Amino acid sequence: MFFKKKKGEVDNSINQKNLDDKELIPIDKADFIYKMKERLHDSADLNIKELQNGFTLIFLDTLTDKKMLNGDVLARLEDAQASPNEALKHITVSSTSKHKYVEDGVDSILKGAVLVHSSGHPVIISAMVGTQENRSLTRPENESQVLGPQIAFNESLATNISLIRRFLTNPNLCNESFTLGKQTNSAISLLYLKGIADDDMIDRMRERIRSIKIDGVLDSSILVQLIEDNSFAIFPQMLMTERPDRACAWLLNGKMVVLVDGSVQVIGAPQTFIEFFQSMEDESVRWQIATFLRVLRVFSMVVSIFFTAIYVAALTFHYEIIPQTLLIPLGESRSRVPFPPIIEALLLEVMIELLREAGARLPTKVGQTMGIVGGIVVGTAAVEAGFTSNILIIIIAVSALASFTTPNYMMGNVIRVLRFPLIIMAGFWGFYGLMVGFCFLLIHLLRLSSLGTPFLAPFYPPRFHDWRDSIIRLPIGWTNKRPLQTRPLNRLKYEERKTKE
Repeated sequence: MFFKKKKGEVDNSINQKNLDDKELIPIDKADFIYKMKERLHDSADLNIKELQNGFTLIFLDTLTDKKMLNGDVLARLEDAQASPNEALKHITVSSTSKHKYVEDGVDSILKGAVLVHSSGHPVIISAMVGTQENRSLTRPENESQVLGPQIAFNESLATNISLIRRFLTNPNLCNESFTLGKQTNSAISLLYLKGIADDDMIDRMRERIRSIKIDGVLDSSILVQLIEDNSFAIFPQMLMTERPDRACAWLLNGKMVVLVDGSVQVIGAPQTFIEFFQSMEDESVRWQIATFLRVLRVFSMVVSIFFTAIYVAALTFHYEIIPQTLLIPLGESRSRVPFPPIIEALLLEVMIELLREAGARLPTKVGQTMGIVGGIVVGTAAVEAGFTSNILIIIIAVSALASFTTPNYMMGNVIRVLRFPLIIMAGFWGFYGLMVGFCFLLIHLLRLSSLGTPFLAPFYPPRFHDWRDSIIRLPIGWTNKRPLQTRPLNRLKYEERKTKE
């Protein structure tokens, strides 16, 4: 009979197999140098220094800080005896460790460490002397706002984690590290608040990160597509932000934050559809203003997706819904247009997208000029040449303007793309096609989930208490509980203020 191994037994066997595959550090100096040259393919920036007292130092010139290497390692080892323990006593670098496997030494040297080998000892010392080439902290570019902190993440993983820890000086803030990418060995960090975040969600996120087998993860936008629930969906199911205060707000609500070394965007999960239309500035203004802005963003999303499609459906099939006072100017405007409404709308939408894409890819100053001048010249010339009607120009401009009110760049791209299939369906089947498209989008959203939680929460399934901070935002005193969507272990964020009678 065959019995299923326990989970711990399987893990131990795997770990033992990995240890058996590793190669021990050679005790002979020549063998050690040969082995390191072989593993690093004798790279041009590989530097080997042999000291007179028996120490051998190996490091990569392009990854090490020369001042730290000379002052804290080389100068300290000149008078030391050649042994690993003596090296640890004399080296003044804060981050040092012992290794007995060649693979561990190679990983350390690729991260900016210098390896110290003592002839006759099967252990090497790694001292972290890597360069700290980081871009200085700047203001957020994609999520700018008037109120709130004016600082953004940069490409350094250590700097990004330190920014979060400055906002959350909490010992329960847990940081779990992972390594992804067979070729890049990118550092990944998973952050959550112990005692608030749900353990099942944390395990699910760990499993998804560990199950990824890929050559390289160069940015968090790549990782988010690998760990989301449905990679075929057009809607993003996880949010990314460049603002540390927003990442900390997610952590306080029982969510998790994933950081990728080299990326300025961090991932927050789980998320809901309505959160893509919320901004951190909503928390800094009065609740009436925040509610108005959120309703305006949702209304703008609906206008951007359906406005042009409604125009096409009305002119093609449903003239009866157009007011009589508007029929005459509308007919005069389209009298010289040789195309049916669907072709006219699609051509103008494509032209707007071409101008927008060209403006985004050109340098900043040239791109702004290109967008303004190109829009005015092309729009005016198209109307005068009878290529399109001036009313459709207004509708297309309003739809494009409404798409820019979405605070999230990824959701803004989705809104831009969704207009095209809806225009086509409206041009072929009128309002019936438009209703079919709307029902398809609604069913698609109802089926989506974010880390196993409903994507349309708190509206489906209905959780009325969480409506207090959704499309509307009631006063902060009324939103003292964390959303049920994250299944937090501690639901209460703060106690309600008691007024004196």
